[in-house]
Amino acid sequence: MAQIFVVHPDNPQSRLLHQAGELLGQGSLVAVPTDSSYAVVARLDDKAAADALRRLRGLDDRHHLTLLCRDLGEISNFARVDNRQYRLLKAATPGPWTFILEATREVPRRVSHPSRKSIGIRVPDHRVTLALIEAAGTPLMSTTLIPQGEEHPLNDAQEIFARYEHDLAAIVDGGACPFEPTTVVDLTVDPPQVVRRGRGDPSTLGLD
Repeated sequence: MAQIFVVHPDNPQSRLLHQAGELLGQGSLVAVPTDSSYAVVARLDDKAAADALRRLRGLDDRHHLTLLCRDLGEISNFARVDNRQYRLLKAATPGPWTFILEATREVPRRVSHPSRKSIGIRVPDHRVTLALIEAAGTPLMSTTLIPQGEEHPLNDAQEIFARYEHDLAAIVDGGACPFEPTTVVDLTVDPPQVVRRGRGDPSTLGLD
């Protein structure tokens, strides 16, 4: 049964996030609030956890999982970024954006897109999310917590518990967060293409 860690949204208790990070280290899935909606996260280096994450969402291996990173410096370890892309990333992060980039060899094949060798990467603007990444000591695989067959993400920790108490090891309850997914921008094409419109406004980055 999932544990619920109730944390302060602006000053999350490090002790509780350390416990959640330990569960991730054991191969478990954890739900966490972000600056767009709740997400499910797992360790990057855990194949079984990646498979469990896809099963939870009903995703096949062609769906981009997203790496949650702490900052732009960390992104460069997992994606190839040229000067044009870097300027756009710098303008948008941290924030409610997911950018599809060419993956480096540091990204396990199970995480990157099987045919395109690309990966979704983002730096969230949420103290709880960033603190959990810090506690885990590594970027985290993630996907928006949208139940199978539904269109909208979940935004309430108690509802997440009711639906997934046997599928998740923990839910980090940082209160309600924005009820809208990230805006997804594909930077592997020129010009960049908006794949999904969400909380991030493409016009602020000069995108249609």
